[in-house]
Amino acid sequence: MTSAERSARPATCWRADTAPGESVILPDGCMDLIWTGEELLIAGPDTGPYVFGTDRRRDMTGLRFAPGYAPGLLGAPASEFRDSRVPLSDLWPSSDVRRWEDTLAAADDVGAALSALCDATPGQSPPPWVPTLPLMLARGVPVSACADTVSVSARTLHRMSLQHFGYGPKTLARILRMRTALALLDDAGEDLSGIAARAGYADHAHMCRDFAELTGAPPTAWTGGAQTSGL
Repeated sequence: MTSAERSARPATCWRADTAPGESVILPDGCMDLIWTGEELLIAGPDTGPYVFGTDRRRDMTGLRFAPGYAPGLLGAPASEFRDSRVPLSDLWPSSDVRRWEDTLAAADDVGAALSALCDATPGQSPPPWVPTLPLMLARGVPVSACADTVSVSARTLHRMSLQHFGYGPKTLARILRMRTALALLDDAGEDLSGIAARAGYADHAHMCRDFAELTGAPPTAWTGGAQTSGL
């Protein structure tokens, strides 16, 4: 898989040449808009491992939006797409989707074309707290303190998070912590207890429990860059 940053909207453009078989997609707090070569798909925010299977080679391109930004483009809450892959035609008028798909089918640079289509589409900008919340949670700031920073109650923050992220701040914090641990797993020579401490887990056992739920496997299964994302 290859990727490049696109600056107009906070998103990463990626391309995957997928061989026949299965790939495991791990939660990352993001939503994607994917061109499969045949249709446009919305990849919702995952709460566990998503197994993508294909019986033939596929060349796919997608935009992975920073947490909280895709709902403003799509015009629907993130919670509607949680743990789902939904055709864009289920959400938007078929004529609009057909125009996008025709453009992508004819494009030499599909990533640039998809990015341009998204940039040209009016959308609602997220409130200022949306980009701030993942940063606070990734630093280990308690949800109650995050709510105080946003000047809302914890219950209200949970409701707002469902709209923009697809799940509450506690789930988002667990996913971000797991992704931090995944990145640390490639550090040569560090034991799992050290990685757990650096990622913000109480201990090694805590990390293993979270990995079992969020990835379906122990941390050691994801060493060497084995994790995938984006589909």
